Amino acid sequence: MKDLLWRIPLGVLAGLIALYVFPTENIWVLAPLIPALTFLSVLGAGFWKAVFIGFISAQVFYVSHIEWISLYLGPVPLFALSTLVSLYSALAAGVIAWVWKKIGKSDGSSLKMAVLLAAIWTAREFGSGNFPYGGFPWSRLSMSQSDSFLSSWVWWGGMSLLSFVIALLGALLALTIRYRGAVPKLSFALVAVGLLVVPLVTPIGLTTAQSGTKTIAAVQGDANAGLFSNVTPGTILQNHADATEIVLQQEREIDLLVWPENASDLDPLRYPEARAVIEGIAQKVDAPFTFGTVTRRGEESFNSTILWLPETGPVDFYDKRQPVPFAEYAPDREFWRMFAPELVDMIPRGYSFGVQDGIYEIDDFKAGTLICFEIAEDWILRDLTHSGAEVILSQTNNADFGYSDETFQQAGIARLRAIETGRTVVNISTVGLSAIYLPSGKVLSEVEWYTPAAMVEDVPLFTGLTPAMYVGTLFDWINLVIVLLVLIAIRLRRRV
Repeated sequence: MKDLLWRIPLGVLAGLIALYVFPTENIWVLAPLIPALTFLSVLGAGFWKAVFIGFISAQVFYVSHIEWISLYLGPVPLFALSTLVSLYSALAAGVIAWVWKKIGKSDGSSLKMAVLLAAIWTAREFGSGNFPYGGFPWSRLSMSQSDSFLSSWVWWGGMSLLSFVIALLGALLALTIRYRGAVPKLSFALVAVGLLVVPLVTPIGLTTAQSGTKTIAAVQGDANAGLFSNVTPGTILQNHADATEIVLQQEREIDLLVWPENASDLDPLRYPEARAVIEGIAQKVDAPFTFGTVTRRGEESFNSTILWLPETGPVDFYDKRQPVPFAEYAPDREFWRMFAPELVDMIPRGYSFGVQDGIYEIDDFKAGTLICFEIAEDWILRDLTHSGAEVILSQTNNADFGYSDETFQQAGIARLRAIETGRTVVNISTVGLSAIYLPSGKVLSEVEWYTPAAMVEDVPLFTGLTPAMYVGTLFDWINLVIVLLVLIAIRLRRRV
């Protein structure tokens, strides 16, 4: 038990680095230290001891950089979420320790071991982000790299591939430290150099082609649009209507007007006064217009965006397909209520899951839309690009999270998605951070947060698919299957 005196602090240090790696601190170069120190804290430990260390390390990791969740719902959901996802990290830590015990003496210093450690880490990220409910695949190593040259790896294989690269760099470092001079220096060095050189020579833009430009106006209303805000109904709608005057003052011909998630706190399909405001805006701008609101059909409520045409009205809509569990709906309500009744009771009526795609056919181009945290969902971005989206609209509401890191973390994800999909991403928020990101990762436009503002830009449209759109899903599942097969093989080999 004496080794816990250094193993636990090492694991805690690994978790604390997350505070500085993710935006806004954004010291992305430290990212490989997170897996490196995590590996060092559990290598050589027993299974259950590693589980314990991994759980503590993961709790520190999550709480240190997603503390903004407590601004929205208080500390209970923050620790409930961190505990749930930390269970995955704890299990992965136990598996790593078990693998090391089984084959560490023979293969511990090999490149194969480094790859296996990185693969286990990446499989753990995939599992915790998608099972059992999905809806919050946050905190992946890749999501710390929006300002890094390593971000080009997402063009090749998506977020998981970039996480694998960072974890592999961490594994190489950890094994080098553990074995000091005994590791195969040349092979380790060559792999590390390769991982750093590939993104520098990545031909971003090679597989996608610009299909024109459209003038898009994206409006940030600076509205208290939180899910539990108590503003007078119609206030949030009016905020965005007022901010749209910034667009009108520019006297430019607009191809599409975009408002964020929850921009209309009154559903214009049910409230005539809201419909009058929306129709007035559409006629003034004289362009297709999409905005977020909460819609109802029968007994179901949806977090929706609506496409509205001047003189025509609503012609299409998109309902959020992946609501956030324990925030926008309560999954398995009766079961989880036994553990956290206060949290579950805060969600009296959850949003239903949408089933319609997010493709808006607007005149002669297609825009793909998603809502808020869906920007972190791999499958939604892949579905939009495969369905022909030439530009991505990320309509979001960050009002619940105040002046926290959340909005910068989300914007960083949007920037990575632009590179990954080969599409311009219009990230428009009720309060910010609102920005338009090009497929190169460059910022086309950005406005100050917590102020009424508008971005009116000639936005390039793109067609074609990046390698990530072909291999991203395959990489996730192949990596997971390989990890499972290797673990089974190790188990069987040791029985012989």
